[in-house]
Amino acid sequence: MTLMKTDIEAFHGAREARRAEARQTAALFLISGIDMAEALQTSGSERVQLRRRLQRLLERERLKGARGHWSYDLNRHIALGQALERLKPQRSGAG
Repeated sequence: MTLMKTDIEAFHGAREARRAEARQTAALFLISGIDMAEALQTSGSERVQLRRRLQRLLERERLKGARGHWSYDLNRHIALGQALERLKPQRSGAG
């Protein structure tokens, strides 16, 4: 593959990653009022509180789905799970 094709593919991949991140950020803010950019800057007890809040929201959504509630939304369920995954504590070092 030529260098130009590699650059084009890298550009398109980066652009798609930015789009996905923007969609996720918007969805999380609409669902919970949490700004993902600010949430990613947190650490310690503040990060723990955000994760607990997201876990509660995710559990509530899961229960709605299990009960067949009319307001259950699979996209909301997925968005909450993805946000919770992004806020996982980062492990340092190679393990």
